[in-house]
Amino acid sequence: MKESKITNWKKLFLSLVLVNAIIAIGIILFVFLPAPGAELPEKVFLEDEAGAEFTVQSSKENLNELVNAYIDKLPQPSNIQYAVKLDEEVNLMGAVEAFSTEVPVNITFEPIVQENGDIVLQAKSMSLGLLRLPEDRILQYVNSRVETPEWITIDPKEEQIYIALTQMELRSNFRVRAQQIDLENDNISFRIKIPNKTLGL
Repeated sequence: MKESKITNWKKLFLSLVLVNAIIAIGIILFVFLPAPGAELPEKVFLEDEAGAEFTVQSSKENLNELVNAYIDKLPQPSNIQYAVKLDEEVNLMGAVEAFSTEVPVNITFEPIVQENGDIVLQAKSMSLGLLRLPEDRILQYVNSRVETPEWITIDPKEEQIYIALTQMELRSNFRVRAQQIDLENDNISFRIKIPNKTLGL
């Protein structure tokens, strides 16, 4: 009877050691292996399409409200909540649930308008609770937890989010491209294109 108990104890101990070793190896691989890159969408130039264009001015407050209203309509994972706040930079703030505890996530981006009107959000600072992870790993973690539309690409390797604004589908068939995003001076403008085919021309 005693030998049987000792054997079971040894089996449980070895199982625990094995599980801990697997977790440790997994963490080491996650932290030290290079982050995978992402394939960015091919750039679309709206100037190539016939139609009328209009300039729309916005403010940080209005754009912030629009972005978060859009986020609220996206499928939300049960273990993560997030929102965007625009001040002098773009701030992605949220929390992920890990081991029954909420871990805060904060990423600060600089918005860079591309020549075709798409937007690159270049990460400037990141934090995942008190964990000292490489910054590309935080974006990789967010990418694995957040479902994004096809025109948004999270690229952990380059520490950026590529927003293919020109490929965003709107119900009206209007097309959008960014013209200027100067958050510090609250100077934000977009070009709205109405393709001729939308008007039957």
